[in-house]
Amino acid sequence: MVYDPATDSAITDSAATDSAATDSAATDSAATDYAATDELPVLPTDRHTGCPFDPPAALTALSDRPVRRLRYADGHVGRLVTGHAAARAVLADPRFSSRYELLHLPMPMEGAPGELPPAPVGDILGLDAPEHTRYRRLLAGRFTVRRMRQLTGRIERFTADCLDAMERAGTTADLVETFARPVPTLVICELLGVPYADRGRFLGLVEVIFDQAVDAGARDEAYAGLLRYVGELVLAKRAEPTDDLLSDLAAPGPGAGSGDLAAPGPAAAGLSDEELAGIGGLLLAAGLDTTANMLGLGVFALLTDPGQLDALRADPDLAGPAAEELLRYLSVADPLLRSALEDVEVEGELIRAGETVTVSVQAANRDPRRFPGPDRLDIRRRATGHLSFGHGPHQCLGQQLARVEMTVALPALFARFPALRLAVPPGEVPLRERSSIYGVVSLPVAWGEE
Repeated sequence: MVYDPATDSAITDSAATDSAATDSAATDSAATDYAATDELPVLPTDRHTGCPFDPPAALTALSDRPVRRLRYADGHVGRLVTGHAAARAVLADPRFSSRYELLHLPMPMEGAPGELPPAPVGDILGLDAPEHTRYRRLLAGRFTVRRMRQLTGRIERFTADCLDAMERAGTTADLVETFARPVPTLVICELLGVPYADRGRFLGLVEVIFDQAVDAGARDEAYAGLLRYVGELVLAKRAEPTDDLLSDLAAPGPGAGSGDLAAPGPAAAGLSDEELAGIGGLLLAAGLDTTANMLGLGVFALLTDPGQLDALRADPDLAGPAAEELLRYLSVADPLLRSALEDVEVEGELIRAGETVTVSVQAANRDPRRFPGPDRLDIRRRATGHLSFGHGPHQCLGQQLARVEMTVALPALFARFPALRLAVPPGEVPLRERSSIYGVVSLPVAWGEE
């Protein structure tokens, strides 16, 4: 069974098949329209007319070709990549740069400059080798599968604490405020050594940073505010280190840490206070927002698909596969941008030097050549190989932490509240449609007697 946005209810698989046939015809028509006219498409972002978990219908219409030309917000003509194999090829190829100053934005953003500035100090997402490699090697050892699994006990405790608080408060709640946001906030604070009591100083800043509807100046101010806050922490960690990642990175020599989060210190790397603030700010923002929205949107998806939810409740061992499938199906962080440093051929299409390439993660994760029946949520699916954490040298450092958080939190929530349900019709759940991280603004739920 799947969500039907027209009726705010679930529909049977046979009805879904009929609907899919209609959608396929519409997709074919839309693709033909683009081909018939010589007008270049812009990046579709509007989800209003479809299921809240699906890519925009117009984006699906453009996915008949894995690589096509795309008109950008400033008039630049670049490329759109929607095929899974093509996306992997672009993201893994060092001939495609991540440097911000080489990129063009595919969608308009309030107050965005005509030309993007270079990445701020410590922002490894906007760097190429060798600068990116230096930071990556320094951080990668702190985010291994083993190290993240060592946090499982603490994640279980944080999850239980949030569920206890929900239960004490009554039989209704906004799941974003009581669960989806607090769990990853507690976890990333523990990992980095950020006082949870300070969350009022940084949560609002993180939300503004990812809000594309906010003027670019306001986003820059929020980012500067986050760096100031983390910079203060860095100075404190240098003076009085504790057992956490920021202290470890700020340590004056190798082996300064002593606990299970410790690793050799970065003295040889010569990290400055500014670099540490930038790295810490990036880890704090990314570790909070992406996982919080995956939890909120993931619960929303499961509550509107009773068959999949029943399967997870019946078999908690499906938590791992369910997390992977939700990551594929929802693709909350989209798109990824690269710039061709030289002429490169991808899937038979020649991408010219200087062209910006928009990699649509949500389209690639719905590529039927890689994932049969891609528009169906199936927690028994082998969804490994999805691109929700990216691919290649910039693949997400915190992916193992996100997996552990989802694998622990989701089954615990549904085990604690077997009668958990939406407290409003699905169509009334507000969505973060103008954020670079997709999700729900709030998720009203109930678990008492109806």
